Amino acid sequence: MEAPSAVIFDVGNVLYDWNPRYLYERLIGDDRALDAFLANVATKAWHFQHDAGRPFAETSAELAAAHPEFAEMIALWGPRFDEQIPHALPGMKELVTELDESGVPLFAITNFSGEFWPPFRNRESALFDRFRGIVVSGDEKLVKPDPAIYALALARFGLAGSDAVFVDDREDNVAAAFDAGIHGLLFTGADKLRADLAALGLL
Repeated sequence: MEAPSAVIFDVGNVLYDWNPRYLYERLIGDDRALDAFLANVATKAWHFQHDAGRPFAETSAELAAAHPEFAEMIALWGPRFDEQIPHALPGMKELVTELDESGVPLFAITNFSGEFWPPFRNRESALFDRFRGIVVSGDEKLVKPDPAIYALALARFGLAGSDAVFVDDREDNVAAAFDAGIHGLLFTGADKLRADLAALGLL
């Protein structure tokens, strides 16, 4: 495989720290009740429907019907989703800036609700304006690790697989990138990623 010249990032838990707890710990004062709500009601598996393109109005109505005692809390997930992603992960804004300023083309493939993405992207425009293209799963109704989202992204970005390295925190998503002919790196932190990108000649 040829050395890559571009970097494709995941967003949640690579560039930014996403955790629903950041929002709901402000709203549910008891830790055990908070843990139970996030484990059994508003779960990450439930949220994955938004990444796949289902409207929040539908999913929240269904969940509230199943758990009417939590209807008010469920209703806040969408309007206050931004609060689940309060900050970038350590060192990542600096790394993106360095790559961009050295001329490395930057792209992203993110499993993210098409409804929730625009407010977050606008909030973080200083970072995302450095990206030449971003594929959002909720808009495409395709989610990683579906091979189709990688094929769509490469076509849209104008890249061959060997042109790019893909960075994600999930092993299955990285494996799917390899299967699509893309260099893949499993993200465990900015320092390790910096070393991995340097080894590929990108830093």
